Amino acid sequence: MSEAATFFILSFSSLVTLVNPIGLSPVFLSLVEQFDDNERRRVAIKGVLTAFTVLIVFALIGRLIFSFYGITISGFKIAGGILFFRTGIHMIEARISRARSTPKEESEAETKEDIAFTPIGMPIIAGPGSISSVMILSSEAANWEQKMLLLLVITLVMGITYFVFKMADNLTRRYGTTGLRITQRIMGLILMVIAVEIIISGAEPIIRSWIHPPL
Repeated sequence: MSEAATFFILSFSSLVTLVNPIGLSPVFLSLVEQFDDNERRRVAIKGVLTAFTVLIVFALIGRLIFSFYGITISGFKIAGGILFFRTGIHMIEARISRARSTPKEESEAETKEDIAFTPIGMPIIAGPGSISSVMILSSEAANWEQKMLLLLVITLVMGITYFVFKMADNLTRRYGTTGLRITQRIMGLILMVIAVEIIISGAEPIIRSWIHPPL
């Protein structure tokens, strides 16, 4: 398998699991239950476009943020991996991480004129986990081909998210809340495995530098 294909698969599996469109569909429905179909579609489009913009910006300036704050890729991988692992645990427990949405935010959203930008666009769709993911993947992109693949992955995942939100009512009626929760737990387990791999890849160069310090 080529490096481009490997990078695409890793990027797509990481980001789609972190965004978790299926797991978010009940949250989306609870926030737009008072809207008609046209209004729900408008909110879904605006929310996805907001998240898309946020993720693209962080993907493009990830290296700049690292250099500005003096952050090493290894340190960010470890921190991001811990965050991913925590999110995976929440997914297995079938609950939304407080890092993405709090009861207060959801309550305030019901009284806002437009909830598409926040909390739906950010932090529900583009939360700390997905932002960290695109920054890590951007820093690992070895060439412009992989950078373009990352932008393609973000576009695909946002497209999937919009489709799931659009079909949320049908999915809930067809598979029920239990079916959605089972899918969410499976994706949470996958995310935890990815998180462990990210933590190991971040810790490996640090441990090597301890064992073989530079002369």
